[in-house]
Order: sequence, then structure tokens, then C-alpha cells
Amino acid sequence: MSDTPPDRLSTNPRSPHFDMDVLQRGIGIRFKERERKDVEEYCISEGWIRVAAGKTRDRHGNPLTIKLSGPVEAWFENAAQDAPEAAGE
Repeated sequence: MSDTPPDRLSTNPRSPHFDMDVLQRGIGIRFKERERKDVEEYCISEGWIRVAAGKTRDRHGNPLTIKLSGPVEAWFENAAQDAPEAAGE
């Protein structure tokens, strides 16, 4: 697995951009110079994130989301499982 997060990722299992293996590693998101923990979906190349709009739900029970535009940075919070150990060994 690469050390670069995907360009686009979603936490919704119904989305074509959902990837459980990537999500289990943990993704950190910085949006407009602020670290966010409430991101439902993001796209680095297009410069947007989707966040839940409070506790509001649609008729199917999914959270309503708002698309915010701006600079997006993403990184993995945990190292890859198959990554080589420290060079000192």
C-alpha cells in the first residue's frame, strides 16, 4: 500500500470512493489550515470536503452533508502494515 492517501475517499459504504482498508489506517484531513475530524468525503484535486450538516437526516436515514470548497491536505495517521521496520535493525 502506498504512503500517499487516495485523491478522493468517502466514509459511506455505498459510495464508489469507499475503501475500508484505507480508512482502517486512519486519515487525517487539514482543510483551510485547520485539522478536521468530521469529514464524510474529500477530494484533494478538486479542493473540497463534505461534512455533516448537524444532526439532520435525509429520508433514508443518511446524514445531510454540506460541500465546502478550499485547500485540502490528507495524510495517513498510522503506518502501513507491510511497511519495512526502522533502518536501525
